Amino acid sequence: MAMTDDTVKIILSGRIDSNNAPQAEKEILAQLAGKEGMPIVMDAADLEYISSAGLRALLHVKKNYSDITIINVQPQVYEILDMTGFTQMMKVEKQYRTVSVEGCEEIGRGGNGTVYRIDQDNVVKVYNNSHAPLEDIQHEREVAKLALILGIPTAISYDVVKVGDSYGSVFEMLNASSFSKILAEEPEKMDWCVKEYVALLHKIHDTEVPAGKLPDMKETVLSWVQFLQPHLPEASAKKLLALVEAVPFNNHMIHGDYHTKNVELQDGEVLLIDMDTLAVGHPVFELASMYNAFIGNSELDHMQIMRFQGFDFETGTTFWHKSLAAYLGTEDEERIREVEDKARIVGYARLVRRAIRRKETDTPEGKARAEHWKKNLLELLEKEDTLLF
Repeated sequence: MAMTDDTVKIILSGRIDSNNAPQAEKEILAQLAGKEGMPIVMDAADLEYISSAGLRALLHVKKNYSDITIINVQPQVYEILDMTGFTQMMKVEKQYRTVSVEGCEEIGRGGNGTVYRIDQDNVVKVYNNSHAPLEDIQHEREVAKLALILGIPTAISYDVVKVGDSYGSVFEMLNASSFSKILAEEPEKMDWCVKEYVALLHKIHDTEVPAGKLPDMKETVLSWVQFLQPHLPEASAKKLLALVEAVPFNNHMIHGDYHTKNVELQDGEVLLIDMDTLAVGHPVFELASMYNAFIGNSELDHMQIMRFQGFDFETGTTFWHKSLAAYLGTEDEERIREVEDKARIVGYARLVRRAIRRKETDTPEGKARAEHWKKNLLELLEKEDTLLF
């Protein structure tokens, strides 16, 4: 047994079955005597097997010590704990294989993680926050499965791994290239990329999602504009809030981070990746994130898109304009600009909020960017009366 100031650690090893379960229970209880109320962590890295008798011993321990976490559980033991309901009664963490991404090609990047190719057949999404809870990773796996069931072509996740101090999800992805890479290396395929990119976007936006299966993007955007209320002139802040509040509920899917690094071509099939931002909502929220990815983030620093997407600002601007025109099904520049301006309102609100929240405004460069986005946001708010199109 090991103990810190606020946690007791118990080591489980070998086999716990009918032959030794009573003795194992007795030893565990002896180690825990006088530790009532303290969190218990059982390390099962060396536990090879547990029978029903062993499970019953754990139940007896739990009666007196309710705060129990079992960590580093080998797959075969985890399956037993999961099948018998123990994963619902206490926190149980699997033992995960370790993967290194050193020297691996980065093929995708989103708000919560980066995707690397780890071998010819597989990629891994590594979560940016080393403390990202496994519940968040499981959430992404679940929404990716939902998207697949609803007919969205996406990579299939089949394993969770440790990558340094963080976790990652492994996906099978054969011979895949991101649309960012195609645009950078084969610019003559611009129109083909636009066509396929928009076709997939329409498929996403045409997909109805059963109630409660995905978060409502409107609620997220409302949280952004509520944060901004004290940072904008009062009239502008109120109008921004009213514009978002007036957007009706929409039960159709949006990706939430739909840019060309998150769209892959695999053996002739176009696939969507990085699914943790899936939501439901009005398309204006999607177009806002797209505008930021191709233009907004890079308006004052044109190298930003090269660092992020791998192609230049002119390519990003052209791709955005062509994609928006194709999405709207029009070449009418006035109509395209009208919808773009609505998307820019939400996009700039997000960028200003992010800059303030991350304290980017503490640097001259960050302050200049935030002031640029804020100025554009205020100008747009003066002329727009709705975000709908």
